[in-house]
Formats: sequence, structure tokens, C-alpha cells
Amino acid sequence: MTSILQQRRTSRIPVLVVLCAATLAISLATTAINVALPSLALDLRAGNRELQWIVDAYNLLFATFVLAFGSLSDRYGRKGALILGLSIFAGGAAGASFAGSSGQLIAWQAVMGLGAAFVYPTTLSILSNVFTERAEKAKAIGIWGATTGVGVAGGPILGGWLLEHFWWGSVFLALALGALVAIGAAVFVVTTSRDPGTPRIDVGGLILSVLAVGTLVYTIIEAPEHGWGSTATLTGFTLAAGLFLALVRWERSHDDPMIDVSLFANMRFTAASASVTFAYFALFGFIFLISQYFQLVRGFGPLDTGLKFIPVAASIAIGSVLGTLLAVRLGNKLIVTVGLVLFTSAFLWISTLSEATSYLEIAGQMIPLGLGLGLTSAPATEAIMGAVPREKAGIGSGMNDATREVGGTLGVAVIGSVYASLYASTFAASDTAQHLPENVQSVVQDSVGAAVIASEQIRAAGNPGTAAAVTHAANTAFLDGLTAGAYVAAAVTAVGAVIAAVFLPSRPK
Repeated sequence: MTSILQQRRTSRIPVLVVLCAATLAISLATTAINVALPSLALDLRAGNRELQWIVDAYNLLFATFVLAFGSLSDRYGRKGALILGLSIFAGGAAGASFAGSSGQLIAWQAVMGLGAAFVYPTTLSILSNVFTERAEKAKAIGIWGATTGVGVAGGPILGGWLLEHFWWGSVFLALALGALVAIGAAVFVVTTSRDPGTPRIDVGGLILSVLAVGTLVYTIIEAPEHGWGSTATLTGFTLAAGLFLALVRWERSHDDPMIDVSLFANMRFTAASASVTFAYFALFGFIFLISQYFQLVRGFGPLDTGLKFIPVAASIAIGSVLGTLLAVRLGNKLIVTVGLVLFTSAFLWISTLSEATSYLEIAGQMIPLGLGLGLTSAPATEAIMGAVPREKAGIGSGMNDATREVGGTLGVAVIGSVYASLYASTFAASDTAQHLPENVQSVVQDSVGAAVIASEQIRAAGNPGTAAAVTHAANTAFLDGLTAGAYVAAAVTAVGAVIAAVFLPSRPK
């Protein structure tokens, strides 16, 4: 009997490896593009608006369709959905590598996001159906979570290395190659599974979920451009709220609902989902700001910038594996709360960054941040999947992924808005700004990247003193914005810690 169990465990290891490989490709795509943005601005002549949408097109399609595709994988088969999603993702990445304009690249990024919406929930639902005993499932989710976190934090490392040796399109070709390898392995290793109940498709639920999530994410992305209190933004949020309300009412009245809305009455599901949202709000906001800090304030190259993320990537991996093991022993409540408290302390420390901060200190700041994400996200994911019936693992995973994407998108939008507002106002109030021509001042106030370009042009024109003053004023303004953004992230994760401590059950009923 023991040998049979051991053989069964061994046979599941290759499946876990394949699932992690697929997850890694999708996770790397989330952030690898960030270090390529300066190159894209030059090669494709992309402005700030185009650069924003090059990143956000992927996130928008991913978040919009992940719930619907998770549900469809439950019905039609998870292996097929995994291979289909990886194929779409690989095709989009290959097309993106040869894009000739920012518009083409945005379109191919959207295709990649569509493929990712199939892959991400399917990997976790297959995992939940292969590892059925809680302790084993927790370990597997810990490894899966470590892969996810390392992929997000390791994206800049991959992108930086490729940009140092090749052109920006090589980043996308590498992602396509990784997806193709995962497809080949999945064909031979993964066995298919589906919901044995095979209820009829909830068309209304599918449509309403796509419209609701898509409207919410699009509104969040556009809010910094229009203003958070603008008519367009408030209308978007109102429409999204109405669509979510319609979705809940539809699902409650439907005989075979896509989403069992009674799950939200289970605090193991709801509080854990909120914890994932808070964690990724903070993580994506951090990557957004620290990437600019390394490249534009400190002057590091793409590869140097990527390598500087190693401490956070390693800490996420350790925290994810350790977190799920401790959650089984000590309970999800304690571990997730500790993770969010670590997150909060990390951001309070990050708020002290200056131009002179040593990398050793920055690496020290990344360790509690990475551990905080691992101790929060992986145990919270284990709680979410434990609250969902195994045959509905696809939709459960989709809901977990949707909260992750909404949280990350909201983090970039909110923290980016706070940073941009403080940056512009601080620079405008500086003595340097008062002595610049109005057209130059307006350009420099747009972003620290624009300040770097303006400073180089002023120096080339033979005025190094003014160039140095512009650089100093822009860096000071950036650090003011970064400090404010770090405080926002710390406040959000502190609220998340309180919610987890109060509402998240320690163990499944």
C-alpha cells in the first residue's frame, strides 16, 4: 500500500512541473515588458499613453476573461483549455516580437492576455484535482505560488538580460518559446479532467462576468488619465457596480450558475480573496515605482535593474513554500496576517529611499516584502481553493486570478496617480522649475523619464549646470511621489492585515 501511494505521488510530480512551467511563462509576461519600455519609446516612438496601453492591454484582457474561461475549462476539459491558452499566448508573443508600431504591439499584448486568461485558472484547477489531500495540496499550491511570485518579480531579470544582448522583441520571443515548451510537456504529461456534472452553459453569467470585470478594469486603467473624480470615471465605476449587481442577481436565480454567489458568505473564501487583492495591489505598485527608481533616478541599465530584483524573487519563493506549510499547521489566519504585516513594514521602510540609499539596504527592504507576499498569497490561495468544490476548481481559480489582476491593476493606477500628482506639484514648486521656459517645464513635469531626456538635451546644448539642476529637482520630486506611494501601499496592506485577522478562519470547517 505504501509503495502504491509513493508511486502515485511520484507520478504527480511531472504534472506539477508542467503546470509551474506554464504559470512561469504567464507570470514573466506580466512584468518583463516593464524594463523594455524605454527601448519601445525610442524604437516605436511611443508616448506615455501608448506605453501605458502596451502594459495594460495584457492585463485588461487577462482580467476580463479569466472568470469566463475558468468556467469553460471546468465544462469542456482542463487539459484542452491549458493547451489552447498556451497556443494563443505563444502566437501573441511571436506576433508582438515583430510589431512595427505601438498599435500593433498593443493588439498582440491583448492576444497574449486572452491566452493567459485560459492558462492561469486552468493550471490551478488541474493542480487541485491532482492533489486532493489538504496537506499535499497546500505544498503543491505553495510551489505554484512560488512560481507565480518569482515569475512576476523575475520578469525584469529576464527582460533586462535579453535587452542587454538582443533587441526588445527578444523578450516576447523568449516568452513564446517558454509557452511552446510547456505545450509539448502538457501534451504528454497532463491528463484531462472536467466537471462530471457538466451543467448547461450559463450564457448570461459568462456575458455579465466579462462585462462587469472588463468595465471595472478599464475604468481603473483610464482613471489616472481622466481624473478619479471625473464624470467618465464615476460613470465607469457606477456601470461596473450595476453589472456586478446584475451578475449576482442572475446567478442567484439561475438553476446552474457559473458562480455560486453563496461562496461569498464563506469568510474563508471572501477574506482570503481580499487578502490576495491587497497583496498584489502593493506588489504591482512597488514594481511600477522601483523599476523607474533604478533606471531613471539611479541610472542602472536594464540588466542591472533586473538583477536587483533577485532578493524579492527569492523571498517570494521561500515565503510561498513556507507559508502553505505553516498554514496547515498554524492556520491561515495567523500566516496571512503576518504576511500582510510584513508587507506594511516593508513599505514603511521603502518610504525612506533616497538617491544615496545603498543597494544593500534596498535588498534588505525587498526581503520582508517578498516574504510578505509569499506568506499572504499562497496560503490565501490554498484557503480559496479549499472553499470551492473540486469539480468547480476552474471557476474558483478564475475568481482567485481575477482578484489578483484587479488588485495589481488598481495598485499601479492608484499608486501611479499618487506618485504622478506629487511629482508634478513638487517639481513645479522647485526653484529650478521657475527658471525654465514654460514649454520645457511642462515636459519635465510629465514624468521623471521626460526629465532625463530634457536634461540630456540641455547638457548637449552646452548648459551642464541647468541640466544638473533639472536632474536634481526631478529626482527630488520623484522621491516625494515614491514616498507617498509607499505610504498608500502600507496603509492598504495594514487594512488587509486587520481584515485577515478578524474575518479569515484559521482552518476549513
